[in-house]
Amino acid sequence: MEGVDHLAHERNKTEFDVDAMKIVWAGSRHAFELSDRMARLVASDPVFRKDDRTRLGRKELFKNTLRKASHAWKRILELRLTGPCVITEEEAGQLRNFVDEPSFTDLHWEMFVPAIKGQGTDEQQQKWLPLAYKMQIIGSYAQTELGHGSNVQGLETTATFDPETDEFVINSPTLTSSKWWPGGLGRICTHAIVYARLITNGQEHGVHGFIVQLRSLDDHMPLPGITIGDIGMKFGNGAYNTMDNGVSKFDHIRIPRNQMLMRVLQVTREGKCVQSNVPRQLIYGTMVFVRQTIVANASTALSRAVCIATRYSAVRRQFGSQDGGMETQVIDYKTQQSRLFPLLASAYAFRFVGEWLKWLYTDVTQRLQAKDFSTLPEAHACTAGLKSLTTAATADAIEECRKLCGGHGYLCASGLPELFAVYVPACTYEGDNVVLLLQVARFLMKTVSQLDSGKKPVGTTAYLGRVQDLLRCCCDVQRDEDWLKPGVVLEAFEARSARMCVACAKNLSKFENPEDGFAELSADLVEAAVAHCQLIVVSKRKGEPDLTPATARGESDHHNKDEGFIDKLQQDIPGKGVKQQLQNLYYIYVLNLVHKYLGDFLSTGCITPKQASLANDQLRSLYSQIRPNAIALVDAFNYTDHYLGSVLGRSDGNVYPKLYEEAWKDPLNDSVVPDGYHEYVHPMLKQQLRNARL
Repeated sequence: MEGVDHLAHERNKTEFDVDAMKIVWAGSRHAFELSDRMARLVASDPVFRKDDRTRLGRKELFKNTLRKASHAWKRILELRLTGPCVITEEEAGQLRNFVDEPSFTDLHWEMFVPAIKGQGTDEQQQKWLPLAYKMQIIGSYAQTELGHGSNVQGLETTATFDPETDEFVINSPTLTSSKWWPGGLGRICTHAIVYARLITNGQEHGVHGFIVQLRSLDDHMPLPGITIGDIGMKFGNGAYNTMDNGVSKFDHIRIPRNQMLMRVLQVTREGKCVQSNVPRQLIYGTMVFVRQTIVANASTALSRAVCIATRYSAVRRQFGSQDGGMETQVIDYKTQQSRLFPLLASAYAFRFVGEWLKWLYTDVTQRLQAKDFSTLPEAHACTAGLKSLTTAATADAIEECRKLCGGHGYLCASGLPELFAVYVPACTYEGDNVVLLLQVARFLMKTVSQLDSGKKPVGTTAYLGRVQDLLRCCCDVQRDEDWLKPGVVLEAFEARSARMCVACAKNLSKFENPEDGFAELSADLVEAAVAHCQLIVVSKRKGEPDLTPATARGESDHHNKDEGFIDKLQQDIPGKGVKQQLQNLYYIYVLNLVHKYLGDFLSTGCITPKQASLANDQLRSLYSQIRPNAIALVDAFNYTDHYLGSVLGRSDGNVYPKLYEEAWKDPLNDSVVPDGYHEYVHPMLKQQLRNARL
């Protein structure tokens, strides 16, 4: 029935202030008001309709995306010119986010513009950024090649300086040097930052970025010497098929010398390479920013999947009927709770560690500007590891949510297949997850090797400075409620990570060639890196949620100093019952990790089998405490039905009538008798098939 809240009985069980939790989730009142405004603006605009996306052919799908991207830009311009306040870049980004469709503009804003800001000189920024901000040029980020992805130093595209003409010659010397995958490159982008091997006076100087025009700004035809197109269909129905991921080859095309990004390294008129007075390490700030964004996006994607699965689990009833009464809600089965609630807890945990990474990015940027590079290796390892951890967990969790929804989860109308297909590339882009974990492992091994020299570990590795204590400590859990003591939890995770790191370091020391050891022990090293990254999530989150109106603060957002999640939970958190729910979610996240990675904790001697059993007892108790609040906890995400894009996850719980209605929209139901019936099926039924001659 329209207008009826079929989940009202669930919402009436809520034991906390949902509005206060919405602000905790958003990060501040300002952030909540901004996202709520943009989400509703997009949801109310019929141009941004997306329920038919999975039924469109590729060409129609792509054209529809062009229409939406153009309309989004139009709305952004209109909002900048009218209304009570000028729309900010933050709001423009939120609007594009809630359109919720991969498009050619994604890399323009997320990679092309930041790269120019981070790697371009002041003069280059003054020339190119105004054009990019006004969308008078549309940029892509052409780094990955057909033959090389994670190994950036192995890129084959060349940029050879010609001193006679004061130009760079961009060339693709092999088939595998073709640029492959850049979003927007295939059909739309006019420019790209092309990464190539810099060659001057016959010498190579590493890989650098070059601004290359790809297409005419008059007729959009590819410029001479450039072969360019789309790489073809990708995983899923709609998903990233709305994006023109491209391939391009360059046949000795020429660009002016000043189109090499020269903030760090400059090439003179004579072809001499000169290091600028800007530290090369500054470019790492952009990398930290991008990875911080990926972690934040992980919490968003995971929370969307969890919202769908939680609401549908409350709607769906199976078995348990007594004397013809109501069947049991699926969400009341402990097997469902033990699979679903840890994912709900993970969504909140990833959200908070993503907010902490915002603080880290600000801190790193300030230090780099002051030429303080002391925390850069740790920040690089931290962001690399968290990118890997959160994206892998989120991809797995979306698929688990699909299975939690039973057969209906396999329908495109559930929104979950589309969500998975859009999200899963995050495990590969901006660094393959396993490669990133190996980078983290190298950093951890270096940190352990320097302990005897007296060098004190910093930041997220500070616990390794107490490695001797952590190797000797014993978990003192005697009752299941002891697992709710912050110190107990933190010590167990620190001891696990420290012992795994030390064990790997000892095994590495047995090899004469460290690289041989690293290759042989790579699987163990990845596991140690995962343990370290999980410790970061367990112990880190942003400062206290700010409930003060943004107008009263006179600022756009609020970020407090770095704080541990455990420390935070010892403080007051505004809103009735909010702190208790966050504590429950935190300990579900922690104890589920203990359960899932029990082999690590037992094999390293961090806990005993009895203590592991007590952790499971406490976990079951926490599930029971979360159960009456489950719907309200996903309501706190504040997602519109448009953004969620799921019949199963409808906010009103009116699933079955809408699912039935959705089925009849499929083009296959346009006619009662399908095309091809009379040609192929009817003769078979009437036994009128001609015998084939062999």
